[in-house]
Amino acid sequence: MSIPVFAARHVYAAVDPGDAVEAARDAFVAHARGEWLMPSKVYVAVPPHGDFRAMPARGGGYAVLKWVTSFPGNPERGLPTVSGIVLLSDATDGRLLAQLDAGALTALRTGAAAVLAAETLAAGNGPAAVIGCGVNGRAVARTFLARGQEVLLWDADTARVAQVAGELGAGAAGSPEEALAADVVATVTPGREILFPPGSLRPGQHVSLVGADGPGKAEIAVEELLRARVVVDEWEKSATSGLLPPEPRVRLFCDEWDQASHAGDLARAVEAGLLGREDVTQLGDVLTGEAEGRQSESDITIFDSTGLAVQDLAVAIAVYQKAEELGMDVPTIDL
Repeated sequence: MSIPVFAARHVYAAVDPGDAVEAARDAFVAHARGEWLMPSKVYVAVPPHGDFRAMPARGGGYAVLKWVTSFPGNPERGLPTVSGIVLLSDATDGRLLAQLDAGALTALRTGAAAVLAAETLAAGNGPAAVIGCGVNGRAVARTFLARGQEVLLWDADTARVAQVAGELGAGAAGSPEEALAADVVATVTPGREILFPPGSLRPGQHVSLVGADGPGKAEIAVEELLRARVVVDEWEKSATSGLLPPEPRVRLFCDEWDQASHAGDLARAVEAGLLGREDVTQLGDVLTGEAEGRQSESDITIFDSTGLAVQDLAVAIAVYQKAEELGMDVPTIDL
């Protein structure tokens, strides 16, 4: 028995960023409806270096297992932060169908999720700022550009900003403050630094938080998340008094509550008992119409993206099927 082995170049050749967005949308909807199964992500920490993650999912007649790493210090050693493999199987008989590069697949679905959230929750189509120009940051920027949105880049490494901006045809923010003040912001950093301190988000802004995808990581202050609870109370009071609320409504969203509440930016507030399930809406529920997204142009929307195995499954299926359709020349291995 032979199976195709999709290297990064094959993954990118089979599925473009626009296709990945639609695959991610399908995954969010199928998971929200209970049609796709996703057991909890398993972390194997290797402090202080990074961690390994095992991510299974099943849906659409297929099953997937991603074994992937996150070692933020690797670029300093000339190694990728994210690496690993994805195994795609037939869910009707258990046959292994393909092996795919996890880094490329992760980049595609990370960009897709961040951009899909922005398209679903943002107030308009103003320039999108992407903070962080690593592999996944580039993927987010590339996806925004593929969807016809202007992009500004920022990274602590200014030489990298210039390089990536030139490669993608994106703009470069003049300062981190300029980037963080954009109408739409996607943060794709190692999660070691708070980018949004208390009181920093402004009316109408949307933020997709991508970097804090594991325990101990954070890109936003807990106090900024808690504005959602405080302002809900104030809005409820204003509704009965007839007075305008003191500040715009802050709305919290995530890719999947169980995962984000343990391993995302939300986790610190949840663990402290300051936020609960009722304070956060899953993006899939918005996409199915079961929950509301943005309700006014002044709303501040925050999306906590932790990366879902169902997204990996959707993109892996798309790669596998598109490669067959195109007759791509992909190397195989015998089992």
